[in-house]
Amino acid sequence: MLSEKTVRIIKEITPLVGANAETITRRFYERMFEANPEVKAFFNQSHQHTGVQQKALAGAICAYFTHIDNPAVLMPAVELIAQKHCSLGIQAEHYPIVGTNLLAAIKGVMGDATTDEIVEAVAEAYGFLADIFIGRETAIYEQQRTQPGGWNGPRTFIVAKKVPESSVVTSFYLKPEDGCPLPSFKPGQYITVHIDLPATPTSPRNYSLSDRAGEPHYRISVKREERLTPDVPDGLISNHLHHHVEEGHRIQLGPPCGEFTIDPATFGEKPIVFLAGGIGVTPLLSMAKSIIHARPEANLCFVQAARNSKVRAFANELSDLADAGPNMRIRVLLDAPLPGDVENGKCDAVGFVTADLLREWTPFADAEFYLCGPLPFMQSVLAALHELGVDDNRIHYEFFGPKQELFAASTA
Repeated sequence: MLSEKTVRIIKEITPLVGANAETITRRFYERMFEANPEVKAFFNQSHQHTGVQQKALAGAICAYFTHIDNPAVLMPAVELIAQKHCSLGIQAEHYPIVGTNLLAAIKGVMGDATTDEIVEAVAEAYGFLADIFIGRETAIYEQQRTQPGGWNGPRTFIVAKKVPESSVVTSFYLKPEDGCPLPSFKPGQYITVHIDLPATPTSPRNYSLSDRAGEPHYRISVKREERLTPDVPDGLISNHLHHHVEEGHRIQLGPPCGEFTIDPATFGEKPIVFLAGGIGVTPLLSMAKSIIHARPEANLCFVQAARNSKVRAFANELSDLADAGPNMRIRVLLDAPLPGDVENGKCDAVGFVTADLLREWTPFADAEFYLCGPLPFMQSVLAALHELGVDDNRIHYEFFGPKQELFAASTA
C-alpha cells in the first residue's frame, strides 16, 4: 500500500500536474523515444502524430492522481490498458524505462516546484501502479500461453482467403502456418497485426476478430483509411493490407486480447441490442454470431449505421444471421444514402441514431446495449441512451481510440 505521506503529496500536486499534464506527456514521449528508441515500436505513430496518445496518457495520469486514495475505482481502466499492453508485448522490464522518463518529464516541466519529496512520492505512486499492471499482465500472458493452442508474441499466419465486404472493408481469413490448433477467444476481442514497413518499422495494429470463435481461422475485417497527406502515418497499415497483402502471404499475429467481450453461454435472458457505427460492426458481429450459434432463440436487435449501401459491410452475412435466429432483428440506418438506396430497400431509415429511433426500434427499457463505432457515433448514441434513462451498467462499449478522447468529446 502507498504511504499516507505519498497519498497526501499526490493529492496536493494533482491540480498543478493536471494543468500541465499534456505538456508533461509530450515531453515524456519525446524524451523516451530519444533515450530508449527500442520502445518506439510499441506505439501507434499515427496517434503520436495527432497528439491522441499524449492526451490519453495525460488523462490517465490525472485519473490516477485524483483517485490515489481509492485506486479500486480504476480497475476497469487497468484491465483495458493491461489487455492493450499484452497485445503489444510490453514486459515488466519496460516499466522502469517509462518511470524514469516520466519522472524526468515532470521535473523538466514543473521545474523548481518539483521538490525531492514530490519526486519520491511520484516514484512511489508510479511503482505501486506499475506493480498492479505487471501482476495483471503476467496473468494474461500465462493464460494466453497455457490454453489449448495458445501462444505469446508474434506467430506466423497464412492469409487463406481475402474477401471484399464493401467498397472500403476487406476481410482476411487467417490460419496458422504451423497447422496447429487455434486457441478460442472471447467474442469482441482483437488480435494484433505486426507489419514491418520502412515508414513504421514493426508497427502493431489491433483489429477486432469479426467471426465467431470455434472456426478453423481467425478473421479480421479492415477498413481502408484515407491518407490525407503522404507524411501522415494514419492509414499506412490498412492501405498496405488492402493493396499488398494477398492470399498465400504470411503475416505475424499476436494472440487475442481485449476486455470488451460477451459470454454467449451466460449472458442471461435479457434482450441484447447491438449498435454498430461504420467499422465498429466488427466486434459486434462476432458477438452476435457467437450468441446465435450457442443460443439460436436469443432475443437480439442489431442496429447498423453506415453512410450508404456501398460502404456498408456484411449486409448479406447479417441477413443470413437473422434467418438463423428467429428472434434476431436487423435495422439499417444510412445517413448519406446513394440514389436508389431507399427505394430499393437498402435501409430502414435515413439519418442518425437518436433517442426516438432507439425508443421505436429497441427494447430499451430492459435491454443490455453493446455499441462500437467512430467518435461522433459514440457520442451521439451515448447521449441518446442517457436521454432514455438507460443505466450505465447496461451500456457496454468499445471505442476505436483512447477513451479519454470520447470522454472529452462527451463533456465538451
